[in-house]
Amino acid sequence: MKKQVISTYEEAVAYINETPRFTTKNSMEDTKAFLHRLGDPDRKLKIIHVAGTNGKGSVCAYMRSILEKAGYKVALFTSPHLTDIRERFVVDGEMIPEEDFLRIFLCIYEMLDRKYHPTFFEYLFFIAMMWFPERTPDFCILETGLGGRLDATNSVSRKELAVITHISLDHVEYLGNTTEKIAMEKAGIMQAGSEAVYWDSESGVTAVFEEKAIDLGISAHSVSKKNYRFSKNNKKSIDFSVSTEYYGYVTLTLQTIAAYQMENAALAIRAIEVLDRGRTVTEDHIKQGVKACFWAGRMEEILPEVYLDGAHNEDGIRAFLESVSADGVQGSRSLLFSVVREKDFGRMVEELVKSKLFSEIAVTHMKTGRALETDCLQEVFDRYPDCCYSIYDSVPAALRELLQSRKEDGRIYIAGSLYLAGEIKELLKDDKF
Repeated sequence: MKKQVISTYEEAVAYINETPRFTTKNSMEDTKAFLHRLGDPDRKLKIIHVAGTNGKGSVCAYMRSILEKAGYKVALFTSPHLTDIRERFVVDGEMIPEEDFLRIFLCIYEMLDRKYHPTFFEYLFFIAMMWFPERTPDFCILETGLGGRLDATNSVSRKELAVITHISLDHVEYLGNTTEKIAMEKAGIMQAGSEAVYWDSESGVTAVFEEKAIDLGISAHSVSKKNYRFSKNNKKSIDFSVSTEYYGYVTLTLQTIAAYQMENAALAIRAIEVLDRGRTVTEDHIKQGVKACFWAGRMEEILPEVYLDGAHNEDGIRAFLESVSADGVQGSRSLLFSVVREKDFGRMVEELVKSKLFSEIAVTHMKTGRALETDCLQEVFDRYPDCCYSIYDSVPAALRELLQSRKEDGRIYIAGSLYLAGEIKELLKDDKF
């Protein structure tokens, strides 16, 4: 394999972004073998592994925040990133420096040969596994990319805990066309010798997790809506309580208007309890950690009365709409919407229109090559003659029009794709609005 000369951080990122040209997905055996060639860096880490359809990143963020409030140093590997690839690698609240990214990239690059080349996600995973031990974290939280059983992150040799979030239909072309089949893939992160915590959403899915736990001889702990109770919406925050094993009912405040984060916080709290058994993490640490947690692009107020949400599938849209319906807004709501072509965009649009929460919807095309063409979106929206919508050629044009036409007491929401969230964040970073 003829190698390029790479000497800068920008060149390293460009190379990783182009890796789909060079390789297809590798087998788990190949990924494990390369991790071994790197010196088994994962063996130096206490790993908490997180899989699921929706809420993975948020659950990771809540666990990290609680553990940090308890005095622990935490490494966090998540995906996708919104504006900077280094967002995926965080230790003690700090992203990986560009010089460390380049140095470790080159270490891996020198070991590549004709027999093995990592995919985009595998390369990033290996960078995380090499960098994290250098920073000596107390815990390492790994979020799967896609699936679980065959995900690159599942190549690690040992885990402290497996956590599985809400399961719904997404990526059906890869994971299966029923929630039970998808659950089987996610259950692949469960491991003999370590406990598991999962979201109890429906009987078929729960049965998959329980059977897997029995096969492995481990304990699996369920969390459901029965474990938390909504108290009050405070316009910019939510008060709720969670039933815990070690602290009884704990009253908490979420610094978000996203109702779905009650579910994610409850799951994260149970995971911490199973991990710690009440030894070092106190009720106060949980309260502080939940209140302090911030996860970009999840009902994030990016401008006054402009909220950005990463809802990018049918189930995510339903959770998004649940939060919107409880926002207490007296004026009109408008929505900026776009989607990638592989999603079930017809059902997503149906949910949005049926909700009747938005006086107008701005439909636009994103910069990503995966974006659904606007003529396809127009065809779907045309099925609903009572829906007031407009088509825009670009995200900046759509947002600019919504901002200019918004009434004084109006609110703007943005949802449909994490690519859309990233493009919006990039616009704000460049002071385009």
